[in-house]
Amino acid sequence: MSELRATEARLLFPGLAGFYATWSDIGYTLVRVVTGYILFMHGWAKLGTGLAGISGYMAKQGLAPGVFFGGAAMFLETVGALCLIFGLFTRVAAAALAIEMAFAFLFVHMAKGFSAGQGGYEYVLLLGIVLFAIALRGGGPYSVDRKIGKEL
Repeated sequence: MSELRATEARLLFPGLAGFYATWSDIGYTLVRVVTGYILFMHGWAKLGTGLAGISGYMAKQGLAPGVFFGGAAMFLETVGALCLIFGLFTRVAAAALAIEMAFAFLFVHMAKGFSAGQGGYEYVLLLGIVLFAIALRGGGPYSVDRKIGKEL
């Protein structure tokens, strides 16, 4: 164990250790909640467009049946996003959303290159990796999962 500690980076300003320890869980919670909020707003826009419009878009992107993929996106980006925000079924919601981002990466954004400004994949790649990390860590200390004492 002491060998591992010898290779760990030491703080340049050791006085900040308490600050980092105090704010680490709050910072993680902010990442989880803001990621959920961003996805919820995308889902809310999809609800405004309607299932027919989203299904048509999904089918045009090669995701058939469009109604399945459109409905799944609408559900995940509203209900799944709310689960992220509250930290309820966090691992399952984050994993499902990460898989959705993988589909968006492969079928919609990859052919357009990296830049999100040109419709590229940088945004869905970032969201997908953040969602994957959330799925690995779970809800964290400020979550409904923690409050009820159960996590998938």
